[in-house]
Amino acid sequence: MTTKLNSMRLLDKHNIPYEVIPYDDSTRDAEEIADMLGVPPFMIYKTLVVEPEGVGKKPLLVMIAAHRALDLKKLAAAAGEKKVRMAAHKDAEALTGLKVGGISALMLTHKNWPLYLDSAAAELQNLYLSAGQRGLQLRVPVTPLIGLLRAILADLSTEKS
Repeated sequence: MTTKLNSMRLLDKHNIPYEVIPYDDSTRDAEEIADMLGVPPFMIYKTLVVEPEGVGKKPLLVMIAAHRALDLKKLAAAAGEKKVRMAAHKDAEALTGLKVGGISALMLTHKNWPLYLDSAAAELQNLYLSAGQRGLQLRVPVTPLIGLLRAILADLSTEKS
């Protein structure tokens, strides 16, 4: 049995059902994880850390499907920011306290960072996201997840080139 992580405790506290799905933790690529789990990449959501331009501004969390690329201009517009940039891996890890490949919005709710969810997620019944540790995904129903995370739905992604 997997040790219960804070992400799972949070879902339990809010009576949101979930399924824990382990995978080979040496894999970091979300599309490869989808392939390993035998699910379409549009169901695997990666959590990205983005930094707004300017001093003292809170980082933004962004969740997009594995097969999509973040459009920074769309995100900046949705967030009301002039300019945003992806956090470097080392910065994302320092800001979140989590390892890249295990960054989960569910583990970061206490930070009260704005969370943007690509609007395509609203069409899904369930999605998969990191449990907050490499090698573990959670399958969670979308509607209660949006409420729990206070997610802001917006068109944020483009096809990967």
